[in-house]
Amino acid sequence: MNMEKIIPLALGLLLLACGGRSSPDEPLASSPDKDTGQQIFNMNCVLCHGRDGKLGLNDAKDLSLSTLNKAEMIAMVRQGKGTMMPYKDVLTAKEIEAVVDYVRTLGKPK
Repeated sequence: MNMEKIIPLALGLLLLACGGRSSPDEPLASSPDKDTGQQIFNMNCVLCHGRDGKLGLNDAKDLSLSTLNKAEMIAMVRQGKGTMMPYKDVLTAKEIEAVVDYVRTLGKPK
């Protein structure tokens, strides 16, 4: 197996290992939606996208420059794309919406 295949596989396994809960039905600690979205992002997305959404590891897109609408982003998180795994069996619909709402704040000036 060459390094081009090993690195994404290893990163994917690391992401899954660090990813969080044993079941998508297990709720996160209750907190406001923005905090929940940021918490989910930090557990599942930071490795490739970075805390500010700009990292781009493993061909991850710069989330701060995204032109996708909310529905398109939700579909992307649910289904995955390229080297990004699908999260439909990892996160609940509410959690996916919370993380998308958080990601949509990354490109906005503070």
